[in-house]
Amino acid sequence: MTKPTAYTTARIRSDFLEFFRGKGHDIVPSAPLVPANDPTLLFTNSGMVQFKDVFLGAEKRANPRAADVQRCLRAGGKHNDLDSVGYTARHHTFFEMLGNWSFGDYFKKEAIAWAWELLTGVWGLPEDRLLVTVYQTDDEAYALWHDMIGIPAERIVRIGDNKGAPYASDNFWQMADTGPCGPCTEIFYDHGPEHSGGPPGSPDEDGDRYIEIWNLVFMQFDRQPDGTLVPLPAPCVDTGMGLERLAAVLQHVHSNYEIDLFDALIRKASELTGTADLQNKSLRVIADHIRACSFLVVDGVLPSNEGRGYVLRRIIRRALRHGWMLGKREPFFHKLVGTLDTLMGEAYPELGAKRGLVEKALLAEEERFAETLDAGMKIFDDVAAKSGGRSIPGADAFRLYDTYGFPLDLTQDIARERGMTVDTAGFDVAMEKQRETARAAGRFGGGVQLPADLVAQLQPTGFLGYDALQADGLKVLALLRGGRPVEAIDAGDEAIVILDRTPFYGESGGQVGDTGALEGLDTRFAVSDTQKLAGQFHAHFGRLEAGILHRGDTLAGVVDGERRGNIVLNHSATHLLHGALRGLLGTHVAQKGSLVAPDRLRFDFSHFQPVDGEALAEIERRVNVEVRANHPVAIREMGMEEALDAGAIALFGEKYGERVRVVKMGDSVELCGGTHVGGTGEIGLFKLVSEGGVSAGVRRVEALTGQAALDHVMAEERRLREVAGLLGGTTLEVTDKLRAVLERQRRLEREVEAHKARAASGATADLAEQAVEVDGVKVLAARVEGLDAKALRDAMDRLRQQLGDAVIVLAGTSDGRAALVAGVSGTATGRVGAGELVAFVAGRIGGKGGGRPDMAQGGGPDGPELQDALAEVPNWAAAKLSPA
Repeated sequence: MTKPTAYTTARIRSDFLEFFRGKGHDIVPSAPLVPANDPTLLFTNSGMVQFKDVFLGAEKRANPRAADVQRCLRAGGKHNDLDSVGYTARHHTFFEMLGNWSFGDYFKKEAIAWAWELLTGVWGLPEDRLLVTVYQTDDEAYALWHDMIGIPAERIVRIGDNKGAPYASDNFWQMADTGPCGPCTEIFYDHGPEHSGGPPGSPDEDGDRYIEIWNLVFMQFDRQPDGTLVPLPAPCVDTGMGLERLAAVLQHVHSNYEIDLFDALIRKASELTGTADLQNKSLRVIADHIRACSFLVVDGVLPSNEGRGYVLRRIIRRALRHGWMLGKREPFFHKLVGTLDTLMGEAYPELGAKRGLVEKALLAEEERFAETLDAGMKIFDDVAAKSGGRSIPGADAFRLYDTYGFPLDLTQDIARERGMTVDTAGFDVAMEKQRETARAAGRFGGGVQLPADLVAQLQPTGFLGYDALQADGLKVLALLRGGRPVEAIDAGDEAIVILDRTPFYGESGGQVGDTGALEGLDTRFAVSDTQKLAGQFHAHFGRLEAGILHRGDTLAGVVDGERRGNIVLNHSATHLLHGALRGLLGTHVAQKGSLVAPDRLRFDFSHFQPVDGEALAEIERRVNVEVRANHPVAIREMGMEEALDAGAIALFGEKYGERVRVVKMGDSVELCGGTHVGGTGEIGLFKLVSEGGVSAGVRRVEALTGQAALDHVMAEERRLREVAGLLGGTTLEVTDKLRAVLERQRRLEREVEAHKARAASGATADLAEQAVEVDGVKVLAARVEGLDAKALRDAMDRLRQQLGDAVIVLAGTSDGRAALVAGVSGTATGRVGAGELVAFVAGRIGGKGGGRPDMAQGGGPDGPELQDALAEVPNWAAAKLSPA
């Protein structure tokens, strides 16, 4: 094979995939950064994530060999080194993982031989620059490297349990605390003695000389809860090689930020920010973050204040902060998307397809950045004032960082300018607490998990519910109580029943799980919910109401038909709603989540502004047109590529197999495993009931169908008739009658305001005569009846004009409350503060108040204390005006 003169990242991707295609591997597209149907993991952080169900035995592949280039993100959860990104040679938020997989086919011998062949034969890496590690007891891997490949013993390092527990090792990999696991072997590249650091396993292994480039994991055990290792029936291979690290080696540079892809992004960032120094760390941060942010938006994440959207917002704002540090105040970050598309669009065509959406999302966040900065400064000022101008507490510094996007060094800079310090130790405590929370959220696990040994024994549940709501002869394959398999359950037990076949739909695709009953001769199990575990096993959750149920028993299943019927109407209507939204608002609309329940449907979708009433009415009209057309609902199974070629829409957050179910109703064509009506006319009526925002760039609508929609319309009509009766007209006259009532109300309000103004004017003239003179200033403290807060302010303005040099406080009373307004004018300004005055009076009556030096407001209870407080004002003012 002729070696190219330059190994670009694009060429490396292509070489890798073509090499393993030649070894009989299926080339699998990269999975999205958001793991499908896996709420236990924040982001796809390694190549194996999309194959998790295959490793657990819950999914079978036609070809047991696969290879891919997987986009990954490590900026939240267990793997979170966000603050190091840009400042080290190899930390990234987004990275690409090259991987080849064997699912019970080849094992250590082939994996090691092919890795060596690719690295040294195809890419020509010098053999004496490579060394490997193996797990301490993995003599098989050691022998393969030493005897088959010929690596000298001094370049093979055995690594034992170096993380404080059995099998806790850099060279022993496990998916979770239990389940598939096994030893691994890592391949390192020696960058040369000019770089500091020792080989793996040595005290100075963390240096930059020896860099891991490929990890070959040999999953051959199932770890039990007691820690014992049981051999897997079909050992697997899972490899991962960082594209950026490999590119640095093949392009003869030491830092990942010097490879061709980053070089182009850094130069573009330099151009956009006007920064000539290409070694500036802020340019590295910006170049790294544009990849993470762009692909997160491509994969359905939009900035928000929670979950994945919150991580995206933090990454965007970190990039923008670094732009701000470079002196860039105008939006610039979104302009890097075009360069990124040029560099990576061929490998990931979805980036080009959604480029406009990505640019719009990033620009919207950039436009918020200035507001966020202003808000953060106000919080800083408040915190500084409360601390007495000495030190910013660590918790507040972290709040500025975490909520308002202030990095610690920015807070320290501002504090330093004001002669203050920052409690960095307290900041670190708060930061670590947040990281612990994120790590917990990012672990595999959560919810009900099937033990791996049980999964290996089970066959995927056969679903009968597309054609029937009841079935006989259902065999109990497994019973779980308290999350553990048992042989039998007794009456009263809460448990999970797994059957060989079932008419019960397991929750997925937004459609909730079925309820109903499982019955035997003397047993009855009330099903309260049905969920899918490990992707393919229908778990019937509920309570045994009678008898004793054993594993191996045969049952009859009956689904709650009325409930399922209502769910079906809402699910089919969701497809029509999706089509109407895309048709009216634009094809950028994509599903961001849904709930299909018996009582309603909820649909979240990408859109950057509220949907107004006129648009909502048109969407509702379009859906009902499709309902009345009574389109037959056609359902076919086909290959994934064939379905996408036919225009089928794949839904957000769903995982699809090699064969997919395509649901067509009218112009709507979507991939969907849910249950549906036979014709759209069965929906009867579609009624939108709400629209609102979920997060930045994501809207939510809720709707009703069938009888629920009709009941809603009838209830609205009843309310309309009630309103018509109150207005003294018919429902046809409601608008005109209400308009007349509102006009009359506005006229009366104007008359009342005019009356108040006249009363206030008269009262002002009388009040001015009550003022007493203190040190050349007119002081007035008076209680007035019948004036609201606005009238009090108007009276205050007139009194200040009349009295000139004055200190005034007025108390308007009503319904047991006192509204206070204080004002200072003329030469009294600067000598007496209106905020101080209103705080003095409010404090005497158990209230609160404050404001500007010339005008302030407050309030409190009305009682005897008010008159006493007002009587004290002249003496209080005298002390302020004549402090001697």
